Amino acid sequence: MADLQENRLYCEKGCREVEVPSEQELSALNAMRGIKNRVREIKKQISDLTENHGQDKRDEIRTLQHQLDALKEDWNLWDEKRKEAARIRMIMLGHEEPS
Repeated sequence: MADLQENRLYCEKGCREVEVPSEQELSALNAMRGIKNRVREIKKQISDLTENHGQDKRDEIRTLQHQLDALKEDWNLWDEKRKEAARIRMIMLGHEEPS
């Protein structure tokens, strides 16, 4: 069943020029770029809180650490989507065989 769906996807898009990177890859990359920027902001906040307030802001630092953990999970999900989109593109370009 999965082969049929991949073949159908190939047939639907096979006649068109394949964009590199694909729209799906760009979407994932943009989401990952946003996550990366947010991680930088949070890490700077943690650094500032640690340097300026030390133990006084433990709860706030812990909350920020939880946000980093959630962003790491989001990053991993988007990375999987990006890899899958790249795999589909490579199949459409004829560089990989559908599995």
